Amino acid sequence: MSDQEACPKCGAPLSPISETPTGRKLQRCSTGSWNKETRQSEGCDYVKWLQVEPQALDEKCPKCGAALVMQVTRFGKKMKKCSTGGWDAAAKQATGCDFVEWINGSSEPLDITCPQCGDKLVLFTTSSGKKMEKCSTAGWDAQNKAATGCTYVRWLKPGEVPVGNNGEEHLPPQE
Repeated sequence: MSDQEACPKCGAPLSPISETPTGRKLQRCSTGSWNKETRQSEGCDYVKWLQVEPQALDEKCPKCGAALVMQVTRFGKKMKKCSTGGWDAAAKQATGCDFVEWINGSSEPLDITCPQCGDKLVLFTTSSGKKMEKCSTAGWDAQNKAATGCTYVRWLKPGEVPVGNNGEEHLPPQE
């Protein structure tokens, strides 16, 4: 008998482990696939999401001095957290040190005018590496869970650079 794991839905073998652009690992049924154009599963839609093991960092926790680790949540968000921190599922409470620093995207100013409001645009890079041009006045009101400021956003394709209002390519400032 094969030691390869079978799909619980259709009995076919599972495909090799693959990784999403955000760093999450998964194993899908070998009879299924993901269509990027339609953004839907084709064939058997069984997916087994795998836990991404935390990566040790060469940094110390500012609260307790223990080593920090980089961890990816099941939704693909990244955070630095104390290696002594954990979760007691039975008691439904945190254990150990509670230090967490969420890794968010970064913004770089662009010398491009927003086509909607006339303010300047910024080049925003998400924590997973995706890039977009967005208005510098755009924001997020976490309390009301609503966007603030101008709503202009243009996602860039991999390798694409921002193009100014006069057709000139704009690269972010050198660091």
